[in-house]
Amino acid sequence: MDNLINIFEMSPRDGLQNEKNFISTNDKIKFINKLSFCGFKKIETSSFVSPKWVPQLSDARDVFRGISRMKGVKYTALTPNEKGFDNAVIAKVDEVAIFTAASETFNKKNTNCDIQTSLRRFKPIMNKAKKNKLPVRGYISCVSHCPYENYVDPKKVALIANELIKMGCYEVSLGDTTGKGNAEQTFKVIKECLQFTSPKNLAGHFHDTYQNALDNIKVCLENGMRTFDSSVGGLGGCPYSPGAKGNVATEKVNKLVLSMGYKTNLDSSKINECGDIAKKLKTTGSYS
Repeated sequence: MDNLINIFEMSPRDGLQNEKNFISTNDKIKFINKLSFCGFKKIETSSFVSPKWVPQLSDARDVFRGISRMKGVKYTALTPNEKGFDNAVIAKVDEVAIFTAASETFNKKNTNCDIQTSLRRFKPIMNKAKKNKLPVRGYISCVSHCPYENYVDPKKVALIANELIKMGCYEVSLGDTTGKGNAEQTFKVIKECLQFTSPKNLAGHFHDTYQNALDNIKVCLENGMRTFDSSVGGLGGCPYSPGAKGNVATEKVNKLVLSMGYKTNLDSSKINECGDIAKKLKTTGSYS
């Protein structure tokens, strides 16, 4: 249904990954269980990444083991390499995501390799995903700006998006990692991507660091995109993008699209409750 907007909840993974205080496994489980009642179809639950790089998510397997899975909700995870993918399969993850960037410098800092190497590394993951019948989503960071290289060429973003779709990703999430991307730049990125693929294969992932996120989402909607990543309470950011804290808040995205006549099938009051919990986790490091 073209009027239905899919909001992909990111707070347990992209939201919490940057927090310095370790949130207990039990508190993460309680938080995810609460999110499960909001009406989301997908919740990015954790990441199977090396604990050395993201210690906050070192308990991914225990989190997946402890959550109460609600029917109709997919609990997803980021899997940066084969080992991460294998651990995700053991944890019975419903869907995985792979990630690269449109900036060489950012990608090297984030994944310790250049863009082409990261794309080559995905091939064995894609083969395993096919065998395990697991859907794979692709992420591209820094689609508008890079914290190290500044402006990013939209054509480069489109070429990478095309590569990810060709290798089997059902959807590519376009990430404005620094939050500096404005509506004009976002339009250029979408325009380039739509030369290769349909808007149904694209999602918007905007940080609200400079309050540009909602304008960027409007441009996406005007160009047929219907899936957006967000985080209750605006929790999170990227540890490899200095100053880019603050995913766009789910509450804001939901309010915007409803005001424009779209549907989300989400419970606004429950989202607000989860937003309050997210803020508490950020300020106190504890659910209660």
